[in-house]
Amino acid sequence: MLHAVIMAGGSGTRFWPQSRKRTPKQLLRLAGSRTMIQQTADRCRGWVDPSRLWIVTNEVQAQATISQLPEVPPRNVLMEPAARNTAPCVGLAAIQILEQDPDGIMFVMPADHVIQTEEAFAAAAQKAVQTVEDDNSRLVLFGVIPAFPATGYGYIERGELVSSGAPRLYRVNAFREKPHLGLAEEYLRDGRFFWNCGIFCWKAQTIVNLLKQLEPELHAGLMRIAAGIHNGRGPEVIADEFPSLKSISIDYAVLERAENVLVIEAPFQWDDVGSWLSLPRLNGCDADGNTIDGPFCGVDTQGCIVRTTDDHLIATLGLRNVVIVHTDDATLVADATQSERIKEILSQLELQKRQEFL
Repeated sequence: MLHAVIMAGGSGTRFWPQSRKRTPKQLLRLAGSRTMIQQTADRCRGWVDPSRLWIVTNEVQAQATISQLPEVPPRNVLMEPAARNTAPCVGLAAIQILEQDPDGIMFVMPADHVIQTEEAFAAAAQKAVQTVEDDNSRLVLFGVIPAFPATGYGYIERGELVSSGAPRLYRVNAFREKPHLGLAEEYLRDGRFFWNCGIFCWKAQTIVNLLKQLEPELHAGLMRIAAGIHNGRGPEVIADEFPSLKSISIDYAVLERAENVLVIEAPFQWDDVGSWLSLPRLNGCDADGNTIDGPFCGVDTQGCIVRTTDDHLIATLGLRNVVIVHTDDATLVADATQSERIKEILSQLELQKRQEFL
């Protein structure tokens, strides 16, 4: 049977002060009327039964995640006691699925991306699942046609065409790290490179077998957890074993070293919503180029991003290209060109031991 796995352990620090340790990016409403994780779950509607929808998050965020997704059985919300990147995350989900469904297929996706349209996404997902059903050894990725020479994304170089039926399916020729601008521009001109959007499909047993082959120590830890789950000691064993697992991405652990890796040319629009500067692109602007969410009064104000609560007015005068984000206990005011430096604010708060704002 098909299982959908949503990876939801990120911190989303670029969206401070709305994003906090307990309410990170995926639990926020950034584009549309639903939160990021709710929209991700919504995309599965109609082709994955809610009983086979799995969320991998951390202990701090678990309760908020459960409350936002009442359709997901609470037992399907898997709690990581420590951040260990995507390979342990995928492995934890795989062994849980195998305990219930030895023939399970996993469709894995991040919780914090914007994808349009749901219909195009569902069609691509169904092709990925069919591709895995046709050959259980296949690992299927999704590649997004680049819209600009992005330097912050990894790239997939496509190889031989496997299927010309829409959406097209290719063999993966190579993975490319985040390039410098000149190389990203070359990738864009070349036409054989996709953005790696971090969406995958494979048999749960296949990915576990590959972890055994390529990352034996990580696999051994997962098998100890699997034994604990089978014996009814899952939470206890996860707490003991998971923090000691190797922290490594599924890309480095498996995908860049495995054979029979394929990529589907994504027929949907995709945005990873990386910072506050994503909001104008997603939500549009007013006549002055401002992107506004909440009560606002602007005079001689252009190119600003303003977010506030329902009852707190933000008024601006003579501002250009500023990000203003108001919450109940903290307010950010930043030059938009410096917004990528928000992590420096969090570092300062750490040094000042002001944990209540993190």
